[in-house]
Amino acid sequence: MGEIRVKLPDGSEKKVSDGARPADLAAEHYPLALVARVDGRLADLSSPIEGAAEVELLGFEDREGQDTFWHSTSHVMAEAVTKLFPGTKLAIGPAVENGFYYDFDSPHTFTEEDLARIEQRMKEIVAGDFAFERSEMAKEEAIKFFGSRGEDYKVELAEGIAEEKVTLYRHDEFVDLCRGPHLPSTSPIKVLKLLSVAGAYWRGDEGRPMLQRIYGISFPTQKELDAHLERLKEAERRDHRRLGKELGLFSFHEEAGAGLVFYHHKGALLRHTIEEFLIQEHLKRGYQLAVTPHLLKAELWETSGHRAMGYPMYFATHDNQEYGVRPMNCPGHMLIYGSQTRSYRDLPLRIFELGTVYRAERSGVLHGLLRVRGFTQDDAHIFCAPEDLESEITGVIQFAADMLGTFGFKEYVIFLSTRPEESIGSDELWEKATEACRQALEVNSLPYQIDPGAGVFYGPKIDVKLKDAIGRQWQGPTIQVDFNLAERFDLTYVDAQGKQQRPAIIHRVVLAGIERFLGVLIEHYAGLFPLWLAPVQVRVIPVSDEVREYATEVMGELSGHGVRAELDDRRESVPYRVRQAEMEKVPVIIVVGKREAEVRSASVRRSGQGSRGKGVETFDLHDLLEMLKEEINSRR
Repeated sequence: MGEIRVKLPDGSEKKVSDGARPADLAAEHYPLALVARVDGRLADLSSPIEGAAEVELLGFEDREGQDTFWHSTSHVMAEAVTKLFPGTKLAIGPAVENGFYYDFDSPHTFTEEDLARIEQRMKEIVAGDFAFERSEMAKEEAIKFFGSRGEDYKVELAEGIAEEKVTLYRHDEFVDLCRGPHLPSTSPIKVLKLLSVAGAYWRGDEGRPMLQRIYGISFPTQKELDAHLERLKEAERRDHRRLGKELGLFSFHEEAGAGLVFYHHKGALLRHTIEEFLIQEHLKRGYQLAVTPHLLKAELWETSGHRAMGYPMYFATHDNQEYGVRPMNCPGHMLIYGSQTRSYRDLPLRIFELGTVYRAERSGVLHGLLRVRGFTQDDAHIFCAPEDLESEITGVIQFAADMLGTFGFKEYVIFLSTRPEESIGSDELWEKATEACRQALEVNSLPYQIDPGAGVFYGPKIDVKLKDAIGRQWQGPTIQVDFNLAERFDLTYVDAQGKQQRPAIIHRVVLAGIERFLGVLIEHYAGLFPLWLAPVQVRVIPVSDEVREYATEVMGELSGHGVRAELDDRRESVPYRVRQAEMEKVPVIIVVGKREAEVRSASVRRSGQGSRGKGVETFDLHDLLEMLKEEINSRR
């Protein structure tokens, strides 16, 4: 028994006597609470508190509160589906980033029309204000319980649980195998919406049964639901897969293989612009360029630990030698470092490569440019003395901030990811690496959140999630600190006293995989890139054949000064060609007629600034050229 300290959403704390439940504390201090964190562990509001504890009450504004809200709604959906469609078997129903889903194995093929029926039944269940009740059951008993109901997927899940006891949650007549936590009852789920039906393999394995996945969303208020649905519409408008096709940037071809990107002319220009800028910026900051092979002997992937850690790799055998196609660039850079004796005077050594890698991702997780099987990383490894770790991490943080700012990303969230269960190396080395990350963040006064167990297998990492134009978070720069690969590859340097020492290694990208970053960039700008990035920067449109020669001269002047310009002299109306340029997201549209040709000027329109003359300005050709060059070079 002991004192309970309650942390409230406003940051204040209360001390209460022992014996209270989170629900009692919520009723008195925070009626909108949905779930509690007790001594760092999430718990139902109805769970008993044993002895002295620190309790934090969490509402829908907290990520954990949202997850609890959405996961509870997925249980309500599962009950509705099993009542409406007898014979349906249950798989899993987690909360995800924006809502929830549940996977079903059903003799009935769900349609969009079925979603309305399921929604209505869910609303009836919610109105019943059924309590979510947690209970424990011996694992073997749970296996028999779900087996008797024909719930094969629940049996498999229960068999995979290491503990001797499992937890179940019941509401109304519905029972599910679940760790929880859950809402106190169904009544907080005021509004809900089922969004779509999709296919999903059981456990993401193409060799397992194909299930039906129903996605949904729920909120405490109608206003929040309406705002979310508007965001979904805007996200659909910005979808990089649709825009990539419409703008002629890239394509995928099943006959070539899933998850492999084919860049068309405009997409290749966009990618080239980004990569050229990346190389320039790395050289300015003292990085050395490298190019390493795409496949290496399999033994190297055993030395690095990638194979043992189950990285999704491709392997091939030739002349009785097994090779691994690289999923990372690390071993190649380790070999370059170890190719000669290194002194402390050589450090820090920063090796940079735009390295294309390949990962045998499951087909069910592939998603446009955001999840592919072949992609290029703006990858670098920094080898430094351990005492220089903090300053080198600081340099990478500043580099990443500069790069994100140049590309128009001003907001981001930082996470410090700690040791995962499956990892290599001693606790001492992990603690040393984690502390270096923490110190660098705190010295630079950067707020961060801890992401427990989300580090890579060889070290902790700093993850930067950037926010796009509509507030969504995307994985961006990552900085990983590693003391393990230096040991595994036997890398050393000679210190000032002539002794052999192990270097610390920083693995880092300052954007992300180029493919993923392009996908995010397309959605951030909805395809209308700033002038310096646009594949086609200027479209020149002559109003008639009479001024075609002058229009060609204008395009030639622009192209001669490095501006990516095109001429549209088709026999279509001027308004039609202007609309076409705007639809193709060309930033600058130049229209030239007889008057412009006589005085050597140009009428300029910016895409996205309206039509019928609105936003049109006339410039002297020389002044226009200087203005465009300055805008491009300044990367505004």
